[in-house]
Amino acid sequence: MPFFVELQLTEQLVELLGQLSDNAPRVMVVGDVMLDRYWFGGVDRISPEAPVPVVAVTEIEEQLGGAANVARNLVALGASTALLSSVGDDEAGRRVQQLLEEAGISAHIRVDANAQTTIKLRVMAQHQQLIRLDFEQLPDHEILLEVLDVYQQQLEQTDVVVLSDYGKGGLLHIDQMIQMARSRNIPILVDPKGNDYSRYHGASMLTPNRKELIDAWGAWGDEAELQSHAAGLISSLGIDALLLTRSEEGMTLFRKDGSVSHKPTHAREVYDVSGAGDTVIAALAVAMGAGFSDEQAIHLATVAAGIVVGKLGVATATLAEIADAGGQL
Repeated sequence: MPFFVELQLTEQLVELLGQLSDNAPRVMVVGDVMLDRYWFGGVDRISPEAPVPVVAVTEIEEQLGGAANVARNLVALGASTALLSSVGDDEAGRRVQQLLEEAGISAHIRVDANAQTTIKLRVMAQHQQLIRLDFEQLPDHEILLEVLDVYQQQLEQTDVVVLSDYGKGGLLHIDQMIQMARSRNIPILVDPKGNDYSRYHGASMLTPNRKELIDAWGAWGDEAELQSHAAGLISSLGIDALLLTRSEEGMTLFRKDGSVSHKPTHAREVYDVSGAGDTVIAALAVAMGAGFSDEQAIHLATVAAGIVVGKLGVATATLAEIADAGGQL
């Protein structure tokens, strides 16, 4: 993108960010929530039981994960945020609900005695992740179908819907949710998972990363083949656009009219990519809800993601940080 266009977008972005606090978009997030736990400590010896480091844990931190982290990012970006999800009737589920309340998220959480709240436990030493332990159990039924009435009620006061699919079973049947939002002309953004994208038919935009798109649609050899892949996916799913996040290569937006926009990454230094996809879709939702153009939306998402990957752990980018970063681009 020519420098003067980039500069113009940055100036527009900083100006638009100042308007968000007066006209905060209303975003509803639906999807799989989880609890991210971090055990921090030091390593000064190897275990005599096996050739592995011994971590002396000195600090424990807990954060919202999955769809709850998308909601957390939305709040940081100034959006009025509602979350529709489910947790198990367990300690982790109660902790998730506590963190949601502390974050100022309007949470509509179904507690299911037959489900287990997903936990991702990361053991960290010297700013490095040594191991991640996942505790999860997929539900044997579609929990969120039982609260479609709540979803319908929330649509009456929603500008944008985000469906955050982490493949944990919370969005097994989302076609009704897409149809209900579409019938009200409400944009639906989907962070997809798995290799069957047909269930996202009719959504406004999908935001896969490179690996997710390869898993679902196959690899590509060059940019021309990638564009053909994207066009085929957009056509077959009846969606408006596909935003491909490409790590250090930035992100590319493919539209149903065949036009393409690419944004290079704005990360200064990468410490942790955990949750970067959550930041991207949250920024897009805020931008769409506030009436930003496509170019402005992906510019906002790129700057926000660049801030988040420069932090350790699952993090957020605030409006103030984005405005400051925008001035330095």
